[in-house]
Amino acid sequence: MTNSQLYNAIFRRRSIRKYDMSPLPADTLEKLQEFVSVTKPLDESIRYEFTYLGSPDVKNLLPIKAPHYICLYSEKKGNYLMNAGFLLQQVDLYLSENNLASCWLGMAKPAKGVPMLMNGLEFVIMLSFGNTMEPIHRANTSEFKRKNLPEISSVAGAEALLEPVRLAPSASNTQTWFFSGDLELITVSRKKLNILKAQVYGKMNQIDIGIALFHLWLSVDHQGKVASYSFEKDAVPSGYEFMAKVKISN
Repeated sequence: MTNSQLYNAIFRRRSIRKYDMSPLPADTLEKLQEFVSVTKPLDESIRYEFTYLGSPDVKNLLPIKAPHYICLYSEKKGNYLMNAGFLLQQVDLYLSENNLASCWLGMAKPAKGVPMLMNGLEFVIMLSFGNTMEPIHRANTSEFKRKNLPEISSVAGAEALLEPVRLAPSASNTQTWFFSGDLELITVSRKKLNILKAQVYGKMNQIDIGIALFHLWLSVDHQGKVASYSFEKDAVPSGYEFMAKVKISN
């Protein structure tokens, strides 16, 4: 699948919570696994693995049941949560572009008997996926419930670049990201949470930043440029905490 196809999927993807429980064909699963094997990490120093589970192997606090789940396991190191979001969002967009339903599951984990630790890696997050009777795609971007661009960015002239990022999914649609800087160097920060919200959303919002960073990577690529990432801390707006810097070059 090309980057252009993944980019186009951004503007019409939906989170699907009702599934046809019939298993997908073997060749469909094989093609997915081929794509997953070449996904691009945000931080290449972090070890990770994908695994696949069926419905009996998953415990979910929400009433969402699907025939298939893809899980990401990772070493707990540095930016591992952002890396998880960056990686698994590639799968989310792939599924949407292939007319398959998917949903991020922040309140699901492997069921009893399925390891939370594997090869020294810890379970982080999973996606449900399969077929559905619901419409998989949105008709247009007006169906997204997202903040307006000025609420999440102070970068002048970045409307086209950041529109795909604005549409990124986040836990409970919290959209805690903010983008500052200029068109050559964008600083990505995350809204500071109070103690209660940090307990509920702290982990997921870091994964959300990784999702947004992949949308930004695709958007930069769509403009014929290259994005590179740095995690050396820099100044951010008041009320936010630093997450990453994105250098954009020709």
